[in-house]
Amino acid sequence: MSDGDEPSNTMRDRVGESRVKLWLLMDANRWFATALPLALVFVTLVALGVADPAPIRGSWSLKDPIETAFQGFLTAIITGVTLVVTINQLVLSQELGPLGDQRERMAGAMEFREDVEEVLGVSAVPPEPSAFLRAFTEGIRERANGLSETVDETNGESTTESEAVVHEYVDGLAGNATEVSDQLEDEQFGTFDVLFAALNFNYSWKIYEGRRIRNKYADSLSERTREEFDELLETLKFFGPTREHFKTLYFQWELINLSRTMLYTSVPALIVATAMILYADNPGSIQGFTAGVDNVVWVVSSAVTVALVPFMVLLSYVLRIATVAKRTLSIGPFILRSVNRSEDLEWE
Repeated sequence: MSDGDEPSNTMRDRVGESRVKLWLLMDANRWFATALPLALVFVTLVALGVADPAPIRGSWSLKDPIETAFQGFLTAIITGVTLVVTINQLVLSQELGPLGDQRERMAGAMEFREDVEEVLGVSAVPPEPSAFLRAFTEGIRERANGLSETVDETNGESTTESEAVVHEYVDGLAGNATEVSDQLEDEQFGTFDVLFAALNFNYSWKIYEGRRIRNKYADSLSERTREEFDELLETLKFFGPTREHFKTLYFQWELINLSRTMLYTSVPALIVATAMILYADNPGSIQGFTAGVDNVVWVVSSAVTVALVPFMVLLSYVLRIATVAKRTLSIGPFILRSVNRSEDLEWE
């Protein structure tokens, strides 16, 4: 496999999309991701109000478009809140269950931790997700360095093709593990930075490439080197379920935050929409100009922006969850994206 065929380690480089777009979808603060389209809506409405040859004050008097629009907003807000409550109930239902189910969950979690401790060769792995993932990446780096040392001890000063390939593989793996470990330092679960660092560890490709090298050069590798390779690959296999577990927990965390945020923002949105229906029925009640723009335009544009806040909050959270889910649909050595190859895959 040529170097050009190997995908980049970081997600930003692997997705092949604009860094700004990826940052906005995933890494940006959700309040910023909410405020940006809201600001665009407000500016656009004001600009249209200024440019409209038939001022909104006149059309309001003729067919009352404001009341009609805010009646729709009112219905949408109530429907959205109902949807959020349903989502919240769905998330919480996964945490509820009889004692037997809770014991099985506990036993499964403890069994997995014991397996990880055994494969990493440590007495206990940290309980915090960021520290757990960091211990994992550091354990993988140590396994990789151990594989490199085994190859050097076996071949001595001579350099063979298999040794060069293994060293190149180890350098890439250890470098990626070190980078992710540094990103995880001092991070707390609940922030997207923990999950984003885990997404930057390209374990799927590392498993595929490791198995390919292990099988292709099996005859030229010593028995001890093959054993080190097997242990390294076994450690890499545990990273997939670990990342998926923390991803699931993060999604639940985000959905709960989404529910709370939408409930908070729906109250002022409902008040504004209701006030526009009940009290802003006469354009004559809003007089004057500000900065050369009719105050009716300012009031209506502001009210529409406030009424859209719950929807924009929902949009910003769902976009990040959907983007992460799309990038992590597969677990294990499967790559669900286009990859340019300069040579055919080696099937045998």
